[in-house]
This record gives sequence, C-alpha cells and structure tokens, in this order.
Amino acid sequence: MNAIVSVTQDWGIGFDGQLLVRNRDDMRRFVDLTMGGTVIMGRRTLESFPGGPLKGRRNIVVSGRPDYDPDGVEVASSPDAALALAAGDDPDRVWLIGGASVYAALLDRCERAYVTKNDCEVTADAWFPDLDEDDAWSVESTEPGGVTADGVSFEYVTYRRVAREDAPRKPFI
Repeated sequence: MNAIVSVTQDWGIGFDGQLLVRNRDDMRRFVDLTMGGTVIMGRRTLESFPGGPLKGRRNIVVSGRPDYDPDGVEVASSPDAALALAAGDDPDRVWLIGGASVYAALLDRCERAYVTKNDCEVTADAWFPDLDEDDAWSVESTEPGGVTADGVSFEYVTYRRVAREDAPRKPFI
C-alpha cells in the first residue's frame, strides 16, 4: 500500500476541508498514479470532492457513522476494516489519500509515500507526519515539479519505508 499527499513546507495538508495549494500538475499526477486502483480515505475527504467518488477507482471510505452510505463507495467502520475490504487488491495499487486521521492510522502499513512538496507555508489545520524527521522513512527519489499558476514552486519526493529490526512492520492486512 502507498500514501499520496501534497504538503507545504511545514507538512500542512489542509485547512477547513480543502487542499492548501492549487496545483494542476500534482492533480494530474494523482490521477495517473491512482487510476484503476483502490483509494482509501476518510469521510471528510470524500465530501471535499466536488464530483463525489473518484471515477475509475475503487473508493473505500472510513466512517464511524453507522448510517453513512453514499452511492459509489464502500464504507468501512475503521481503518482496519478498510484494509480488510482491500485485502484482495494488489497492494501496489492501494492508495491512502487522506485525511490526516486516516494517514495517521495507516501510514505505518505503507511501503511508499508519494509526496508533492510545495515551497510555501500557509495556514493549516491538518498535517501529514514529517517523513524527513522519521527514521522509519528514507528518500527514494526526487523529481523536479515546476511552478503552480499562483507561483508556488514544488517537487515530487518519493519516500520508502526502511526495514528496521527494532521496529517490526505491521502487515498490509
């Protein structure tokens, strides 16, 4: 399983349910990477999409609300229940896409994190863990990105989970 996220310099990911940086190139990359796979997200992340569930992908939504049943998604009552739903899927095609609580609950089950780093800081109320400060992760690759229409430069950084003997990994399922 992989995580995919867009962050600011302080690892902010959202404010009031919205992304912090408008970045068309990052959105195209998101679509290219996740298309045909399974996306796991929280309820508020799903509700932030103007078009509803993501087309061309299996949408699994984590929600503790027993009556939550939107069209086009499978609802899981917990992060572990979401993993159980995705158990038969190719782990390389399963993506954590947010929000902060879903990332926090399942990031330690991911093999890679695909991070778009935007060179700015803006007001945030949701953050992704700082992988540069986490010994469990190392940079696998860095690719140049570009500059958004609003003048924010960005790059793509792929992190890989480091195997450590003193910290056993949790399995995907």
